[in-house]
Amino acid sequence: MEAFLSNIDRVVDGFSWTVRLTLLSALFSFVLGILLTAMRVSPVPLLRALSTAYVEGVRNTPLTLVLLFCGLGLNSALGLSLSGTVAWDVFWWAVIGLSAYTACFVSESLRSGINTIPLGQVEAARSLGLTFTQNLRLIVIPQALRTVVGPLGSVLIALTKNTTVASVAGLGVQEASREMKLMFDQGIAPVLPTFVGFAIGFLILTLPTGYLFGWLSKRLAVVR
Repeated sequence: MEAFLSNIDRVVDGFSWTVRLTLLSALFSFVLGILLTAMRVSPVPLLRALSTAYVEGVRNTPLTLVLLFCGLGLNSALGLSLSGTVAWDVFWWAVIGLSAYTACFVSESLRSGINTIPLGQVEAARSLGLTFTQNLRLIVIPQALRTVVGPLGSVLIALTKNTTVASVAGLGVQEASREMKLMFDQGIAPVLPTFVGFAIGFLILTLPTGYLFGWLSKRLAVVR
């Protein structure tokens, strides 16, 4: 393990990029997921159709293809740039790809939470004169979020692990798994200890997340 520990600065740097990629993608996917959920329960048929087509289409597409579309399609082929440097370009395209993909699962989780809300509450809100947007913002979404804290935690854990795909999907994003591969290729650390070390690093990221969301799920559970 000495060879691995002697390169611990590279390991920490790789995981720091993984954390950034995860947090930014989680934020954008959460916002997009709420928007997609609002569209899916909207009284406007066109909005329902568009959101359903997006969710069903993207979530049934391999994440690798989504990231390849962002990295090779939008970035390389079309020459779209999001920043002034290549390194940040591929990072932000990875964020966009992961957010677009994960938002579908956020939306499905929220929609399942909405289905648990008694219809009487929605009808009572309408009788008080609340519009669809007000009903969704004040009554429906807050309760749905409390109901699906656990599933959203699972989505976040999956997102953390999915960041490893960004380095092999034509983007070459700097993150933990890419740093591990570089260490293997350069022969500066033995394979087994390095692999075990990075596996432990991902456990350190994901296990506390699971326990935290499990605790929050019990704490915020809606008593019916």
